[in-house]
Amino acid sequence: MFDSATYRSRRRTLVEQERPASGLALLLGNRRSPRNYVDNPHPFHQDGTFLYYFGLDRPNLYGLVDLDAGSSTLYGEEATLDDVVWEGEQTALREDAASVGVDTVDPPSALDSRLAQACEQDRPIHVLPPYRDEHRLRLGALLDRPHSQLDDAVSESLIRAVVRQRSVKSSEEVAEIETALDRTAQVHACAQGHAVPGASEQEIMGAMTGLLASEGGSFSFTPTCSVRGEVLHNHSYPNTLAEGDLLLVDAGATSPGHYAGDVTRVTPVGGSFTSRQQAVYEAVLSAQTAAIDALAPGVPFIEIHKHAARTLTEHLIDLGLMQAPADEAVAAGAHALFFPHGLGHMMGLDVHDMESLGEEFVGYARNQTRPEQFGLHTLRLGRPLQPGFVVTVEPGCYFIPPLIKQWRADQRHERFINYERVEDFLGFGGIRIEDDMLVTEDGARILGPDIPKAPGKVAARAGSSDPA
Repeated sequence: MFDSATYRSRRRTLVEQERPASGLALLLGNRRSPRNYVDNPHPFHQDGTFLYYFGLDRPNLYGLVDLDAGSSTLYGEEATLDDVVWEGEQTALREDAASVGVDTVDPPSALDSRLAQACEQDRPIHVLPPYRDEHRLRLGALLDRPHSQLDDAVSESLIRAVVRQRSVKSSEEVAEIETALDRTAQVHACAQGHAVPGASEQEIMGAMTGLLASEGGSFSFTPTCSVRGEVLHNHSYPNTLAEGDLLLVDAGATSPGHYAGDVTRVTPVGGSFTSRQQAVYEAVLSAQTAAIDALAPGVPFIEIHKHAARTLTEHLIDLGLMQAPADEAVAAGAHALFFPHGLGHMMGLDVHDMESLGEEFVGYARNQTRPEQFGLHTLRLGRPLQPGFVVTVEPGCYFIPPLIKQWRADQRHERFINYERVEDFLGFGGIRIEDDMLVTEDGARILGPDIPKAPGKVAARAGSSDPA
């Protein structure tokens, strides 16, 4: 993906600048994940941290960095004759290793003896949290630890070192993300073009999938494509679009180097909003604009989330859905009936970048405690921003019937919520607007091409022309 000097530099930085401690840092590449038997796997997806430091998108590899000597070793097997028969000729592992600046290649059996020797010498072996069962099994065998003690083997110092390094994106990485967003823009144009009465969600998903597949691309996560936008991660596509519906599409593509895009757009089916839809859309757009304008180095992202929530609440007060004062309503968490998720997350080699390492390390500084308040407890990113961070900004407003029913029954936040007015919006769905941002030295900029947001034209429709 990048040249060998990039990977050498990343590993050298881990050793020299981010050095977690002495000993060895062991990074596991992923294996293929079978669908129903070994030779029928799901599409292969490499571990993001392994890809960051070792750059090889092939299965069954291990990377070992000697934090004292500064050397790196790649462990894996060369392709067998059977592999060649079934999958075609493959690049020799030593050639691949050389392309990412690794000079030493050994078979996996040599890793066992290397780690055993380190244990005999009381050298620490640093590993990252295992997020797949296969990782737990392999680490248990490699470290000679029972399954119940694997969590004790995870190295917090290595986690923090990796997070510090990977959080700040290089210009090369930003270029990859923008390539992913070029493809993402095509996906959203496709969806918006198909948002017509009579189309099905499944048809739109098929069109987007076909577009990416025709260019050798893929989604960076399972998309939401639904007129039921109040379901935050809606991965089923059974509905047919009707005039007056709102189609919410949360989708992103990957770059050739596996960097992610993540964008959400809402399109009025038939081409125009009702006055009520327009008012809610403008409320969400205002919240997003306020958040984007507030992005800057040193500003805690949790404060930007609260700023977006206050902006949204002010609009909801104007709509009669909430009651002033807005600051007190947000402090109490009343706005979370309509905005129950966090404003955004880190993004890079994975759409939720590095989250396998633990959100408390990726998203929060040492002196921060993750909030427990409903709505804030799902905020994945709260830490002060730094130049080079790539983050999503994705406020939303949703009318979720079970949540509304429960809160009303509990008389929750009645001081701030006009439940009679909220009942009028049941069946509305949801609106979310999301863009990917690069934090710069003096602010932030939206990455990728301009991905059109929904048109502003308002059209009254039968049964939906109530004043906002």
